[in-house]
Formats: sequence, structure tokens, C-alpha cells
Amino acid sequence: MSYYRLFRGFFRIIFSLVFRWQVIGREHIPKEGPVILCANHISLWDPPLLGSGIERQVHFMAKEELFKIPVLSFLITKFGAFPVKRGAGDRAAIRTTLKLLEDGKIFGIFPEGTRSKTGEPGEAMPGVAMFALKSEAAVIPVAIIGPYRPFRSIKIVYGNPIDLTQLREAKSSADTLKEASDLIMENIKQLRNQHLS
Repeated sequence: MSYYRLFRGFFRIIFSLVFRWQVIGREHIPKEGPVILCANHISLWDPPLLGSGIERQVHFMAKEELFKIPVLSFLITKFGAFPVKRGAGDRAAIRTTLKLLEDGKIFGIFPEGTRSKTGEPGEAMPGVAMFALKSEAAVIPVAIIGPYRPFRSIKIVYGNPIDLTQLREAKSSADTLKEASDLIMENIKQLRNQHLS
């Protein structure tokens, strides 16, 4: 058994017993080919939750400082994470992401770039749109509905792929990136609102 499957199994036990998770819409995840999972961000638990809800491995960016902590670096690397320098355009991380998608893998990202302090989805950073428009990946909105409290239900909802055909065919510009970012975030918000109750 791979480290990834081992860790995923461990987190599934936690989410099942402690947080009584509900996983909705995993049938929307393509069985093969590149996928970008775009989720709202409310907790440090979000990355393992996002990856534990489906069968295929999910890869993530994680701030490079975490890779300087020996045991944690080993664990998050085995769980599919790779380093990114925050606050600046990290070309190595961008290349790694695009290569993962080119190779037909799944990449998980939180478009807001940071955790929401209110629990409400915020504005998306342009990075998610760049990856979506530069690749042929299926872009899946994901709603995480918390909060994470012991023995209270946490929901993760995987939505239908977002149609970005027109934006991918349009000339690349700041406006195009903004439109794609807004569209992705709007889909996440709609998915969340549909499943709040």
C-alpha cells in the first residue's frame, strides 16, 4: 500500500468518526485525465478533506516553510504536496503544476489563497484561472461546508465541471483571468449555497 493511500485511509477514519463527514458528488470527478479541484478554504483540515473524498490522488501546493520541518515535510510530500514561495510568482511551482496537469493528474487548489476568517467564500486570486486556462483540465468546483467541530457534520460537495471553453479560446489578458477567476468562485459559492441546509 502506498503512503498516500495509507494517509488517506487514516484521514477518512478521522473524518468519519470525529466529523461525521458527508461526501457528495464524487461521481463528477473524471476517472482519468487532468482535473483541477477548486475549493473554498475554511480550515487547515481542508487539504486532507479535499483529497480523502475521492479515489484518485490529489496534489497540492504548500508553503515552502512547511518543507523545512523534517517529519512534516516527509508526510506532506507523501500526501502529494510540493513547495511554493508565497507572496511572489513561483515559476518552479507553476511549472510543477502545469506538468502535473499535462501528465493527467489531479491538482487541488483554494482560489482565495488563504483561509476565510468568516467562513464565507471570498474573492479568487488569478492563479487558479491561469492554471485552468493554460491546461485542458476539467475544472471542478468544490464546496466545503463546516465548521469542523467534533461530532458535527462536515460536508464536501464536488460539483459539475465548469465550462471554460469560450475563455480558453479568448485572447489571454488580465480581464480574461479575472473573468475566469470570478466564474470559478461563483460556481463554488452556488454549490455551497445549494447544500448549506
